[in-house]
Amino acid sequence: MTKEEIKLSGIVPDHLRVRSARILLDSLAVDTDVGFHDFEVGSPQRLLVTVEIWLDHEDLPPGDDPAGAWDYDLVRTEVRRIATAQRYNLQETLAHAIFERLASLRGVRDLRLRLSKPDVYPEADGVGVEIASFRGQWPNGR
Repeated sequence: MTKEEIKLSGIVPDHLRVRSARILLDSLAVDTDVGFHDFEVGSPQRLLVTVEIWLDHEDLPPGDDPAGAWDYDLVRTEVRRIATAQRYNLQETLAHAIFERLASLRGVRDLRLRLSKPDVYPEADGVGVEIASFRGQWPNGR
């Protein structure tokens, strides 16, 4: 620890303490065969996947030790593996497959997953689905 860290340790007011932590994978682009229209079947298209994983605890890994950190590569790899493993008629089906896999990882308290096809409508940023383990915009405190 530096002198500055030691000096600041313990002076943060309780109302400002960290109360939640999440892992964010934002807009991962994956080419996947998804859709049921004739022009979509067999023609992989770009899909943007956003994952938000709220963690069981908000503590940093002890001593800045990478061994206690989340493996971001695992999240990315699993999303890509599931999205490219087979063709899907519906984004909803793909979303649930990814959601179930990520929900099984250690330390997940809450989860939100968003899929979006960015190239469907030229006048829109995308069209897709979002599913979450909670209601509302943010998980309630537990």
